[in-house]
Amino acid sequence: MPNLKASIKDNRKSKRRTEKNLRMKRRYKNAIKEFQTHLKNEDLENAKKSLSKAYKLVDKAAKTKLLKKQTASRKKSRLTKLLNKTALNVKTT
Repeated sequence: MPNLKASIKDNRKSKRRTEKNLRMKRRYKNAIKEFQTHLKNEDLENAKKSLSKAYKLVDKAAKTKLLKKQTASRKKSRLTKLLNKTALNVKTT
């Protein structure tokens, strides 16, 4: 347990930031899972909507330095690739 006032305050700030970061991380991961569920069910309309939501949350995570810029870009690229691949498979069948 810290004794100095500054250390106590720093612990409070750290706890608050950790909770915020975990909340944001959970949000973008859930958005990606929702997108993948729509793709699995071959529901392209809802998949496109959830893709834009996932894009938005991944970008916010990158903006707040929760994700590195390139990591966010890679995630978005892979999600788009999945959508295009699934759309192509649905059209051919």
